[in-house]
Amino acid sequence: MVLRKDQLEASLHEEKKLIKDGRLKEDSPLDFSECFTTLCDACRRGDLKVCQEMITDGANINARDAFDYTPLILASLCGHYEVVQLLLESGALCERDTFQGERCLYNALNDRIRNLLLQYDYSKSTDPLQPLASHITSLLTRDHPQTSDLTVVTTDQSFHLHKFVLSARSPYFRKKPSTAPETTTWKLPPTIPPQAFEVAIRYIYLGEVPNDVGGGPGTGYTEDEVLEGIDKLSRQLEIRTLWEGILESGDRRLARQRRTEEVERGRDQFNTWYRDNVLRHKVIVDCSKANQVRWDRSNGIFADVLLRADEPAEESNVEGTLNGTQTPPTRNTLGPLNGIPVGPTSQPSRSPSRTRRLRKSTLFPAHRAILLRSEFFLTMFSSSFREAQTTDHLQIIPIDCSPEVLEVVLTFLYTEKADFSLDLAVDVLFAADLLLIEKLKVKAAVVISTLGNGTMRQPTTQPEDGDEETNEQEAIDIYDVIRAGWLTRVPRLEEFAARYFAYRLEKYIDEEEFAELIVESAARIKGRQETDSIELLDDIRYYLSERFRLRFEDSGIEELMQENGNGNVHVHADADTLPSQPTTTTTTLVKPPEDEAIDVTSHHHHHLPIDSAPAKATDIEPDTEHLLLSNGAVRTLDGEIAGDEFAGDAVNYQILLGKIEGLLERLGVEA
Repeated sequence: MVLRKDQLEASLHEEKKLIKDGRLKEDSPLDFSECFTTLCDACRRGDLKVCQEMITDGANINARDAFDYTPLILASLCGHYEVVQLLLESGALCERDTFQGERCLYNALNDRIRNLLLQYDYSKSTDPLQPLASHITSLLTRDHPQTSDLTVVTTDQSFHLHKFVLSARSPYFRKKPSTAPETTTWKLPPTIPPQAFEVAIRYIYLGEVPNDVGGGPGTGYTEDEVLEGIDKLSRQLEIRTLWEGILESGDRRLARQRRTEEVERGRDQFNTWYRDNVLRHKVIVDCSKANQVRWDRSNGIFADVLLRADEPAEESNVEGTLNGTQTPPTRNTLGPLNGIPVGPTSQPSRSPSRTRRLRKSTLFPAHRAILLRSEFFLTMFSSSFREAQTTDHLQIIPIDCSPEVLEVVLTFLYTEKADFSLDLAVDVLFAADLLLIEKLKVKAAVVISTLGNGTMRQPTTQPEDGDEETNEQEAIDIYDVIRAGWLTRVPRLEEFAARYFAYRLEKYIDEEEFAELIVESAARIKGRQETDSIELLDDIRYYLSERFRLRFEDSGIEELMQENGNGNVHVHADADTLPSQPTTTTTTLVKPPEDEAIDVTSHHHHHLPIDSAPAKATDIEPDTEHLLLSNGAVRTLDGEIAGDEFAGDAVNYQILLGKIEGLLERLGVEA
């Protein structure tokens, strides 16, 4: 239906009034905070690392800056595809039927970004918590595997519920079941209509508030009685937002906003409950004693399974155990025997200076209903495996990862949050792949490819002798990253690693491990023929051309390289032509005739024969070399001097391509 102008104006006026009164939130509010400003600046520059850090710090990615731009519009306008992808994956809005959404699509720099905006799943981008809410709601109707631990019986039906969900969402249930964890059945008072209880339970399980609450002819209760029951339950269970949602269910926009707020509130409640109960009650024991732990099934936090994670062997000192036996008691009396073990003397001696510490295991109490979000656990608990059987004490399930990584996995399953450091990202990736948690796997890949991105700057000169190392400290082991991408089948990591290598190729090209990596990449093609290319090298060549094209595609260097044939641009230095004192010179790169090179040592361009000796470091006096470098010349990767950064990039590009060809020739691999 098309609204008349006066109806549209009235609607907009009412919307502004609701926003002013605080009942309705603006989709894209103005934000002048430092965190949001930093995010906008990073979106303009295309700085993935800073964008990820600001999103993790809680910046509102759908807010507007002082110029009415959202981060998504800025990234799209500036052509940063990876940043646009990151923002969409983090919940940025791009709805075609809204003003901001149309601006974002219209201002996209290229079709690649525009297609990404159009193809992205809108429901996924607008509600990143929807997977958690959908899973919690599905527990009400899931029959297999059976995970409920409380049955509420009414006059005509039964509700199979989960104590930990009730405890997390309702203060009333938080007190009630914990005092009697062995309780498995409740009977609903006859004064409460079953329809009212069903609405309340669906709300607790993050379901949507229905427009039709039930009641009427044939149900035994009138609609007013059902509404009265809902009001009574919302007060008794201390979930007053349920009644407020019923009252506002007629306004679609208010209902949508309240739904979003309730899902966020529910996530926060699960997060608090998870930290106060699951993490707080984790048990750390010696590895040798982990399987001896006995945890009653009737417990105050309603856990029904224990997950075990052991410390990595390389980070633990295992001197405390010998062939599975404990270290014998130590005699601590004064004298020569102080500290000498009492017992068999056939054990090998150990240095007393070394720290003796037993390897530890961490046991996390958990709930199968939440673990079902993982296909790994869903299959395990749906089968006849031992772990799926009900026993008097909780089953202990070992997980092949460190305790820190398992905590990240559990945090994601319980709260949909996945905030972890870069040093854990590769391990989280492998754990998510093992447990078949695709969304966490993608999140780990995003963390690696953003926080591990660095500045992606390319050095054009070699550090002088005696100078301090200027390159940034590498935050990741790129060899581990690309192998992890291959093993876990994550193309995003393969592309990231290729780009990472290309922007730092001069550092890695001569390493033996890099050569081994090229051989591995070639071997990944089954039945490889001589005409087959090497995928990793193809990607590196592409990003290498991108790296240097960004610097000189519009400067005329490409034409200069084609005319010179070999692409080498050198500076011929003649001491007689240098000024006696350093002066400010302007170096302009022009396209010379085919038989001439460029001289940037004077105010004017002197064309010298190209067969003159190039300006190698060994051919130039130290003072002359210093003067050249101070007047804009740069040193190339092979130690020679080029006229400026653009000329240096042209030379470096050809040098790196030559090194790739030399590497292939040395390995005897065709590509």
